[in-house]
Order: sequence, then structure tokens, then C-alpha cells
Amino acid sequence: MELHEHRRSARAAALLGVGLMAAVDEIVFHQLLGWHHFYDLGTSDAALLSDGVLHAAELVLLVAGGFLLADLARDRRLDRGAAWGGALAGAGAFQVFDGLVNHKVLAVHQVRYGVDLLAYDVAWNAAGLVLLTAGLLVLRAARRRSRGERHDRPPP
Repeated sequence: MELHEHRRSARAAALLGVGLMAAVDEIVFHQLLGWHHFYDLGTSDAALLSDGVLHAAELVLLVAGGFLLADLARDRRLDRGAAWGGALAGAGAFQVFDGLVNHKVLAVHQVRYGVDLLAYDVAWNAAGLVLLTAGLLVLRAARRRSRGERHDRPPP
């Protein structure tokens, strides 16, 4: 597998990972638990609208990532290891970005309201860091396998 396919596989799957984690956040924390909305600084109508925009964006990422991965698989250029790593890294990156930027820097929402946030913040960001780290490790291993395959081939 060439490095180009490795990168394309990782990038396409990263879109899928971001979309999947956004969907988990939206469905579980926004809808089922009702802990927060994407934007909690305005009216309930603004909060609902912001959740709809997040949902639309996650669907675009899921569909785009899915089509890009399907295209690579159809052409037999999909690097499955890079795809798994990209998906995990994308999911973790979304989680960490949401936890640090949206929750703390911009403060557009918190994980939950009316509780001591420290445990929730630590769990939220730790989960994201675990996913991100796992994804980067899988990507590194996939890249090494990809480079090893090229070196094992006989010269043309």
C-alpha cells in the first residue's frame, strides 16, 4: 500500500470518526440525557437550532467519509489500518476539541449543569485523549506496515 493511499484512507476515516463522535455527543448528551445543547448561551430556540446545525454537520461528515472510504475500497486502495487509526483519531480529536475549546475556552456549553464539573471534564477529555492516542498509535503501526510492504517488493 502506497503512502498516498495510507493518507487518503486515514483522512477519509477521520471525517467518519469526527462525524460519529459528534453523533454520539448529539444523540446521547443532547437528546437522551438532555445535559446540554451545542449552544447554551441563548434562548431554548437558539439551543435547539444549534443542535440541528451540529446534527446536519455530523451527517455531512458521515456521508462524505463513507463515500470516500467506499471509493478507496472499490478501487482496492483502502489501507484498513490507516482507516481504523484515522477513525479513532478523528473521534478523539472531536472529543478533545469539544472538551477544551467549546467547554472551556468559548464556554458555549458545559458537559452538564448543576454539578461539580471537575469529574465530568476529566472523564470527557480523558476519553477523548484515549481515543486520539489509540488512533495515532494505530496510524503509526499502519504506516510502518505500509513502508515495510514497499521495501519487500522486488525492484521493477
